[in-house]
Amino acid sequence: MQSKRPTEEQVRAALRSVDEPEVGVKIVDLGLVYRIDIAPGRIRVEMSMTTPACPLGELIAEEARRAVGALLRDGTEVLVDLVWDPPWSPERMSASARQRFGWPA
Repeated sequence: MQSKRPTEEQVRAALRSVDEPEVGVKIVDLGLVYRIDIAPGRIRVEMSMTTPACPLGELIAEEARRAVGALLRDGTEVLVDLVWDPPWSPERMSASARQRFGWPA
């Protein structure tokens, strides 16, 4: 557990531990993490799903909360908001994720 506020890179690294279970790819590589906002006492992550109809959205968001929370000292709030604007598109994926699906990097 850390005693100081984590950086955006550390939060993103923590989020790399979270898979989208239906396709087995990290949420960061899928481009589902839209924004990370770090403020005193609070970290807010805006993320999306590949579709608003994703039945695992809340489960994945909870796993993201836990992953980020593992970086923090007690008392820091972690908010993970599912957002739909802009809508997710395959162009948001990393080159390695595109390659996995057989799409041009």
